[in-house]
Amino acid sequence: NGAGKTTLFNCLTGVLRPDAGRVLFEGKDLGALAVHRRARLGIARTFQRMELFAGMTVRDHLLVADRAHRRAGGLPSDLVLRGRIHPSERDRVDRVLAQLGLLDDGDRPVDALSLGTGRLVELGRALITEPRLVFLDEPFSGLDRIETDEVVATLQAAHAERDVAIVLVEHDVTAVQHLCERVVVLDYGRVIASGPTDTVLEDPAVRRAYLGVTE
Repeated sequence: NGAGKTTLFNCLTGVLRPDAGRVLFEGKDLGALAVHRRARLGIARTFQRMELFAGMTVRDHLLVADRAHRRAGGLPSDLVLRGRIHPSERDRVDRVLAQLGLLDDGDRPVDALSLGTGRLVELGRALITEPRLVFLDEPFSGLDRIETDEVVATLQAAHAERDVAIVLVEHDVTAVQHLCERVVVLDYGRVIASGPTDTVLEDPAVRRAYLGVTE
């Protein structure tokens, strides 16, 4: 904790402006580009602390994200008019819900969901914007092993089916081993190792700093 992981995500997505350096995406310098403009380039994210709208259904969340992605502004009216759904909108939303195993939960209010299912709703809200890059901030936080394994499997399927790049911040080493091809380890804001996952996790500096293993 406190290594600067979420701060890094905030700089990459435009929430914060870095003190130095540049943020490049597919060769484009994002500079002072606002959050919503970065999103329109194909960048999406989830949050360490779940950010869902109480009282809204699972389908509502994806519908509002879909509408925001396809046209500028309109969030207040989207929230008010979310009950008026066009067949093409329903098709897009239901395809994502089916991919995440949430089709039967589409009409459930998010207040009634387990933490693991809520994480999947956040993921669905990101995926429906058809991103090329998704940042996931501790997607397994608070989940038990079974829930974590289910979310890992869903992420693997989404990566394969949608050809979307996934960058995540995570403490769960087992999940990282199953999901990530490459790892960067931060220790109090300093990069101490980066490279293929298995190689990095065997690095003595990583084992000392993160796993608490002495040589």
